[in-house]
Amino acid sequence: MSASPIIQTLPLGAQWPCIDPFLFCAHHNDAYPAGDGRMGVQAVELQDRPVGSDFSNKDGFSMYHGDHVPGFPGHPHRGFETVTLVRKGLIDHADSLGAAARFGGGDVQWVTAGAGIMHSEMFPLLNTDEPNPLELFQIWLNLPASHKMVKPHFTMLWNERIPLLHHSDAHGKKTTVTVIAGTLAGADAPLPPPPESWASQADADLAIWTIRMEPGARWSLPRAQGAETRRMLYWFVGEGLQLEGLALSEHAALQLEAGRDLELVNTGSDVVELVLLQGKPIREPVAQYGPFVMNTQQEIMQAMQDFRRTQFGGWPWDSNAPVHGATPRRFARHPGALEDEVPAA
Repeated sequence: MSASPIIQTLPLGAQWPCIDPFLFCAHHNDAYPAGDGRMGVQAVELQDRPVGSDFSNKDGFSMYHGDHVPGFPGHPHRGFETVTLVRKGLIDHADSLGAAARFGGGDVQWVTAGAGIMHSEMFPLLNTDEPNPLELFQIWLNLPASHKMVKPHFTMLWNERIPLLHHSDAHGKKTTVTVIAGTLAGADAPLPPPPESWASQADADLAIWTIRMEPGARWSLPRAQGAETRRMLYWFVGEGLQLEGLALSEHAALQLEAGRDLELVNTGSDVVELVLLQGKPIREPVAQYGPFVMNTQQEIMQAMQDFRRTQFGGWPWDSNAPVHGATPRRFARHPGALEDEVPAA
């Protein structure tokens, strides 16, 4: 019998453990109630919450740093990228470049913070007569020193255009892989990541996939293309999963050998869902202070000074927490553009 392909197994926790080139992965799953008609939470729902910094999950949801509309009002970033995958609900984005977006339902927003950006991510509660569930992943992807001070950029990957792999095994059981980044045999070519991203480097072998397996489904996770690639597989939904014949007992983050094809089997009676993050490591020192990720503490101090001096271009919005109206229209407004980008029909 071959050696186990699992290098280490770690608990998921509030923030999922990551390995270079990834820095951070958070899974938000909030059961927001019906909205108050102003896209926010009704006042009675805010009682006994530490408003402004609410990560309590009281009654199944958190307000985070929002005080009426949940979410994350304007805040800075420098030196890395954010990749936001929205599975349910909507996010309203606004930033110091003057860009804005509303996205959700499978859309992905990829922001290169680079030299510095301020942005907000608010969760508007559009439904007033039914709940407003929100589920998303936010992933932080590092930038190498050579790219930490590139011009900020944001890209929308609309759900309608993100490639899918549909696989049926010998018994007709289906596995669906959503290919946000990285090539996967049998799926269309991935949408291009931002131009200065580590994912755009030819040898980075970076992949971000979500995997959904029907009960009883079998699928072989193909080996990575790069000799240096490191790979994490996160199991977060389902009751039974087998990896190369090894029965897994609980949801976990699994660091895997990347150079092997690995058979996954859903052994439970409900759907299994997983996230795969992989890439060639950057292999540089990481210095982090809150929303700044650089290579040295001196660079962190410089980032803080630059932000105090410039606000990374300032904040062109009337509110620190802009929301984009009561109509559930998905769009992206890029800096300087005369027309909104909208998903293809």
